[in-house]
Amino acid sequence: MTARTLVLLRHAKAERPDGLPDQDRPLTDRGHADAAAAGAWLLASGHVPDLVLCSPSRRTRQTWHSVAIAIGGAGSPSVRYERDLYDGDAEAALHIVAAAAKEGQAILLIGHNPTISQLSVLLDAAGQADSDGLRTSGIAVHELPDDWEAGIPAPLRSTYTARA
Repeated sequence: MTARTLVLLRHAKAERPDGLPDQDRPLTDRGHADAAAAGAWLLASGHVPDLVLCSPSRRTRQTWHSVAIAIGGAGSPSVRYERDLYDGDAEAALHIVAAAAKEGQAILLIGHNPTISQLSVLLDAAGQADSDGLRTSGIAVHELPDDWEAGIPAPLRSTYTARA
């Protein structure tokens, strides 16, 4: 049985300016640096995605941009911005991933808490997930059986990094 990889990345550290709508919050300087470090980690660990599923918020788009720069010429993934990754729950995220499963061997999903952490817990049969959830720029890698579009099965293996 072959495996596919689903990498979950919580967006990097964002500012909280007064009066700015949540979806328009930008990354801090630290957030840009952490997102670049996440991209470097993905490259070094061999987890360059074929497909990126990203929330359309400013901070997730900026996170992806910094990751993409760090990955450089190692890959040219397709990128889709999915509204339900901004305001949907873990089940909505599961449906998005399942629908996209045939589009890539390695999928990177960039989203928000609590959804991203809840999704990771759903996929973590071994119970390795941090009970506090993924922190900003936190990464969870889930290796899943090749037939995951039939309904996300229990992963073959899950690994975590608190921050890239």
